[in-house]
Amino acid sequence: MPNFTRNAIKDSFLKLLSQRPLDKITVKDIVEDCGVNRNSFYYHFEDLPALLEEIVAELVSSMIERHPTIDSVEEGCGAIVEFVTQNRRAIYHIYNSLSRDVFERHLMKLCQYVVSAYAETVPAGLLSDEVDKAVVVRFHRCALFGTVIDWLNEGMHYDIAAYFHRISRLRLGWPENSDAGASCV
Repeated sequence: MPNFTRNAIKDSFLKLLSQRPLDKITVKDIVEDCGVNRNSFYYHFEDLPALLEEIVAELVSSMIERHPTIDSVEEGCGAIVEFVTQNRRAIYHIYNSLSRDVFERHLMKLCQYVVSAYAETVPAGLLSDEVDKAVVVRFHRCALFGTVIDWLNEGMHYDIAAYFHRISRLRLGWPENSDAGASCV
């Protein structure tokens, strides 16, 4: 039964977060929405930031589990798009709160995974050594992260999926588009 209560609290929080900003949600709102008492909330979570941290971490872990390998730039970008659009309003509310760092930390983790997983598929010889690979991974991790942050700063008004689709078609900066053995950065 504890998992049921814990999940009900998380579901209510996500539901409320998709309706209103984070600073407008209280423990009282959550327990009223899911029908548990306040003590049950505090039995499962220390406070709202702990609940938020767990939910965002689970969303990222779930994304990584759904994409055990990344075989193309487009697939990697698609994983990022899936993450940010699944709970679009909730993520927007988290991003525009004092808890933005929670979202950013986990988004960076997801970007790191996506780029690292894709880098593993780059043909041998295109990245001459581990130092080059680390440079390429860092550059593209930051590019993905920055694109999502820019999209959020712009109010999520443009089609980020179409943007990433275009980027994957251009395949800017990936080693397979450069001269064999040359660094792409």
